[in-house]
Amino acid sequence: MPTLVSLPAFEDNYIWVLHDGQHAVAVDPGDPAPLIAFLDAQRLVLTTVLITHHHRDHTGGNTLLRQRFNCEIYAPENPRIPATTHILRGGDAVDIAQPPLHFDVIATPGHTLDHISYAGHGNLFCGDTVFGCGCGKLFEGNPGMMAASLDRILTLPDATRVCCAHEYTLSNIDFARTIDGHNPALLERQAKDRDARAHGRPTLPSTLALEKLTNPFLRFHDVDMTAFAANYLNQPHPGPAEVFGAIRAAKDAWDG
Repeated sequence: MPTLVSLPAFEDNYIWVLHDGQHAVAVDPGDPAPLIAFLDAQRLVLTTVLITHHHRDHTGGNTLLRQRFNCEIYAPENPRIPATTHILRGGDAVDIAQPPLHFDVIATPGHTLDHISYAGHGNLFCGDTVFGCGCGKLFEGNPGMMAASLDRILTLPDATRVCCAHEYTLSNIDFARTIDGHNPALLERQAKDRDARAHGRPTLPSTLALEKLTNPFLRFHDVDMTAFAANYLNQPHPGPAEVFGAIRAAKDAWDG
């Protein structure tokens, strides 16, 4: 099994790395500096970069990494993503020779229209689609689009490690408690994740099973979240996309 590593970058980003002790794949290396430092320290060769979407904090390292390592760069089709060598769409697959890895590409528009995620080897690299106990803001998509993207993610095995691109978990839990405060799994997660951050550890990766229990944005089919949305929207029997939209609107208002 490849080794999974998270590298902190910028204020709250994570660059995810999979390696076999010789060769490495990096996901969303917006800042090349911590990645290069890690590769040099571990004597690894970067063969491949996987990009989830066009935002600069995910793509900023592409040009330098391509120049330095001659690595392949897989990304969704978008002219704002520099140095792309392979364009991907949902339903595609990525096969990497070194290290030997296979990823299925999942279309996950919502945060941006071009957003894709990568599933393979028990991991989901989901960029800004799913966060620990949260999801990305809808900068370009709409609630129906994002709900459909999340439904695709929900078909993955419960044991899937959810590798998000930002450390937002504690804040997201604070919001989740305002609409799901009696959820015992959420209270347990808050205690564990507070301890992790207090000791300098990441809260990620999560698991899809844990997100299903605690993340309101993945529970838009749930009876409790449907009841919340019906009250929030003053609308009986909201559909799943409307439930998701109500949760997203409430979080946006909570964020101020």
